[in-house]
Amino acid sequence: MPRLAYFLLAIATMFLGLVSRSSVVALPEFVATYAGDTLWAMLVFWLARAAKPAAPIKYSAILAIIFAFAIEFSQFYQAPWINSIRATTLGGLVLGYGFKLSDLVCYSIGVFVGFALDVLVIRKIVSDGQFTRESS
Repeated sequence: MPRLAYFLLAIATMFLGLVSRSSVVALPEFVATYAGDTLWAMLVFWLARAAKPAAPIKYSAILAIIFAFAIEFSQFYQAPWINSIRATTLGGLVLGYGFKLSDLVCYSIGVFVGFALDVLVIRKIVSDGQFTRESS
């Protein structure tokens, strides 16, 4: 899978995540509550794949989980300097605000869904010859 394709998946996932946090689409409360965190972790997975598309997929998944969990656990740290970053829109979207156990579940699901899509759908596209490693 070419690097560009993973990057485009990351952009599409980021767009869906932002829409899930906005009032543009009326989502059921459960979906609205958890979709953003789930999609955020999937975004991290796609970025890991884009950074090193030739790496084994399990390493990308492990890296994405470690990164997402590290960000979540960093929310226990509430120093003024990092809270000032979290107070910005981008900082809040990336770093979050406060630790929630449910976020860890969402991150696990998001990475798993990205992993499954990569294995079940994207690799099929690659094996059908629509994309080649040489084009990455």
